[in-house]
Amino acid sequence: MLAMLGWPEIIGILIVVLILFGAKKLPELAKGLGQGIKEFKKASSDMQNELHRSVAEEQYSAAPKPAPTSPPAAPATAPTPPASQSSTAPKA
Repeated sequence: MLAMLGWPEIIGILIVVLILFGAKKLPELAKGLGQGIKEFKKASSDMQNELHRSVAEEQYSAAPKPAPTSPPAAPATAPTPPASQSSTAPKA
């Protein structure tokens, strides 16, 4: 909405503010407005930092952990048949 205001409108608003509050009160109002903006920026940056930190912690905790290394495998040998399957079949 402020983008629609031209210089004549802004000057008119400043004159109305000057008439309503007076010349002595304007510096106090500007100082309070400046402090309010400063606090708002600080709070928003703190909130962004907290959000980034929590996302980073969540990504870190959700990251897959590397599998533990196993000892080196023994040399491959031919598999032996189980004991129930003997090579000699019983005679009937």
